[in-house]
Amino acid sequence: MSTAHNVDPSCVFCKIIKGDIPSFKLVETDKTFAFFDIGPVSKGHALVIPKYHGAKLHDLPDEHLTELLPVVKKIAVAVGAEDYNVLQNNGRIAHQQVDHVHFHMIPKPRASDEEGLVVGWPTKPADMDELKKFAEEIREKL
Repeated sequence: MSTAHNVDPSCVFCKIIKGDIPSFKLVETDKTFAFFDIGPVSKGHALVIPKYHGAKLHDLPDEHLTELLPVVKKIAVAVGAEDYNVLQNNGRIAHQQVDHVHFHMIPKPRASDEEGLVVGWPTKPADMDELKKFAEEIREKL
């Protein structure tokens, strides 16, 4: 299968890329497609997706990742988002709803705490010895 156009005919995002499902397209390149989310969290909420179908980030060949964040950045600037979130989930328990890699660019208007993404960050103090050991283990794998 060509790495340029790995497609899942049952995937809603692959159907949007193909034009079978209409979208409010913002940017299209050889590898990337961006459009407004039809269930926006705030005005300007956009999705940026690779044209290569992969359910999770690690399923994509690196060459299909190169344009994604630059396109997210361009859209954030174009919609005038001074504060915004960039969100990318992998897997159901990580809140991924569509099994095709996608990045959300979600503006956070200053005038409203009720519009935009609401994030909880349940941090816990790390055991420094355990963290050091884990970092060493991961560096060996990288």
